[in-house]
Amino acid sequence: MTSIIKKTIGALAVASSLFGLSAAAQAGDAASCQSVKMSDVGWTDVTAVTALTGAILDAMGYKSDIKQLAVPVTFASMKNKDIDVFLGNWMPSMEGDIRAYLDDKSVETVAANLPTGAFYTLAVPDYTYAKGLHDFADIAKFKDSLHAKFYGIEPGNDGNRHILDMIKDPKFKLDGFELVESSEAGMLSEVAKATQNKEDIIWLGWAPHPMNANFKMKYLTGGDDLFGPNMGAAVVNSTVRKGYLAECPNVGKLVKQLKFEVGMENEVMGQILDKSVDPKVAAVAYVKAHPEVMKGWFDGVTTFDGKGPAEAAVKKGLGL
Repeated sequence: MTSIIKKTIGALAVASSLFGLSAAAQAGDAASCQSVKMSDVGWTDVTAVTALTGAILDAMGYKSDIKQLAVPVTFASMKNKDIDVFLGNWMPSMEGDIRAYLDDKSVETVAANLPTGAFYTLAVPDYTYAKGLHDFADIAKFKDSLHAKFYGIEPGNDGNRHILDMIKDPKFKLDGFELVESSEAGMLSEVAKATQNKEDIIWLGWAPHPMNANFKMKYLTGGDDLFGPNMGAAVVNSTVRKGYLAECPNVGKLVKQLKFEVGMENEVMGQILDKSVDPKVAAVAYVKAHPEVMKGWFDGVTTFDGKGPAEAAVKKGLGL
């Protein structure tokens, strides 16, 4: 009898242990993780992928909270735990912005979400390039036709900072030049006006972006020390604040597995910029038409409450 009781108790203990493990495996994130605070720095590519990720999280039962912040404010906010996730860490261009936070481990790089095909440096119209403006060292020769102006985006942006550093650096001979800071849309409006009139202009250019299709443009060589080698060849990383992966492992797994493509981002940005489509609507429409791009994003990821696989909830929530 005693032997039977011991066996029964042992079996119950094993069953209880297995049940506990199963429940743990199915558990979603803690209640404190339901609101996911993300930064959108106002670049259309970052806006597009952040809006898409927000829609996915909402379909999983989370509540996306997207704030528009400048790049330096983004990393400071992550250190202060006011922002959880940032999907637009362009490297090496943002090296100066993120380095201190990586060093003190208040921000962590978790994955490259756009590992190939991106670049970021100065651009000119093809007709300006044909006149001989090919390299950063040539810019000073075009001071008069450029009206001694560079066109950048929002104040505090890393690309703007590189231009300001150029102006200060005697080797570029840019005395008298100034940087016109506005926004991505404001800068491209100036480019559109200049190119319509065949006027010389120099601005911050990058890919992925529909500007590469909308303008006949060329990128300059000679900026490797500022924007990185190979005309600013870039990798775009996903980053999280300190401790986030341990606190919210389910969201963390999703963020680690997000991978985007240049063609995808170009198409979504084109809808946003050229057709004034809402970023979330444009991004969701793309994945509806190309659901294969989400392959691998949801491996091992559940809904917020842990009651089901994330992929099924996302497909239902987004109408796929």
